[in-house]
Amino acid sequence: MAILLQNIQSLLQVREDFVKKISGIDMKSLPIVKNAYLLVEDDIIVDYGKMEDLNVTIVDKTIDCSGKIVLPAWCDSHTHIVYAGNREQEFVDRINGLTYEEIANRGGGILNSAKQLQETSEDDLYEQSVKRVKEVMKLGTGAIEIKSGYGLTLDAELKMLRVIKRIKKNFPIKVKATFLGAHALPKEFKNDKSSYIDLIINEMMPQIAKEELAQYVDVFCEKGYFSVEDTDRILTASKEYNLTPKIHVNQFNAIGGVQIGIKHKALSVDHLEILGDGDLKSLSQSETMPVALPSCSYFLGIPYTPARQIIDSGLPLALATDYNPGSTPSGNMNFVLSTACIKMKMTPEEAINAATINGAYAMGIENQYGSITKGKKANLIITEKIPSYSYLPYAFGSNNIDQVIINGVFI
Repeated sequence: MAILLQNIQSLLQVREDFVKKISGIDMKSLPIVKNAYLLVEDDIIVDYGKMEDLNVTIVDKTIDCSGKIVLPAWCDSHTHIVYAGNREQEFVDRINGLTYEEIANRGGGILNSAKQLQETSEDDLYEQSVKRVKEVMKLGTGAIEIKSGYGLTLDAELKMLRVIKRIKKNFPIKVKATFLGAHALPKEFKNDKSSYIDLIINEMMPQIAKEELAQYVDVFCEKGYFSVEDTDRILTASKEYNLTPKIHVNQFNAIGGVQIGIKHKALSVDHLEILGDGDLKSLSQSETMPVALPSCSYFLGIPYTPARQIIDSGLPLALATDYNPGSTPSGNMNFVLSTACIKMKMTPEEAINAATINGAYAMGIENQYGSITKGKKANLIITEKIPSYSYLPYAFGSNNIDQVIINGVFI
């Protein structure tokens, strides 16, 4: 099927040549074609340019984009969108003065979600998760990473990853799966962390590899969860199963997580609300993508990732939602974009680069997604009639998306 988008006010993130990621001062630049057309055949971008150069006569569908902006669909590289139930009571508890860590220490938090998930059937979990996936697709997300980590037993972790595999099969959205067995310590292993890590390495990873359920491995490297030494042990073992690291670091404390991630050639290190001495220098000597999760900071009232410090040091930065029931019950990348501009002082250009091409890099899919490039997948956002692309983060409470195309399919 051939689709022609014509009279586009501004076609954003146009990259003639293959670009892996955008770093430092280059993040302030956003290549644009004004008064443009874009031609899609099946699920591939095959041509684009100025309307005056349009030389297409026969297509199956033509869309008039007068006054509208077209850009790549969002690439959300960090989510926990597969979960059971909710944690709205903990939301109220925080309003009443308890901290996220205090709630976790009394059996709430991740352990609460794990209990609910263990008691939920695979089909029920799938149906709950699909509702969220459909919602984020309508909000412009065309590629998504989904983590396990709310199972914390062999059967429950496999259940989560099988649900992720079903989503990948049944929806056009690009899905990458991450195994996060090291998300928290189950109650039964409270005083025997080493045995739980043995379970992750000797039972969970082999079965996940056998069923080809994940591409990535994650660890919550944080005080009270998994130490740098624990993380090193898990990531070392993951190499046998060809699981690439993408790890949680520096959310509440800087304990060396960045460095251990880089040691193991992590594709991304995510959160970074706290930066330690030497973290930026270590990142500058690596190919690891820093990932910020601003709606998590918004919801928990914790510091925001210091985006200006990261970008101004010459590094790249990606933005993602961290969609999960405890600290970020939202998968709205448009809100992430706005929050990054408002609270982290990123420019609209930086935020769009971070949510598209850099997000794609943080998922290992930058060769097919994240920019308007001939030969890449047709994952597109068509906005409402808006004055400029800066209006997207500016109008933070409005949905300014008119249509979404994912892999050539209208959502």
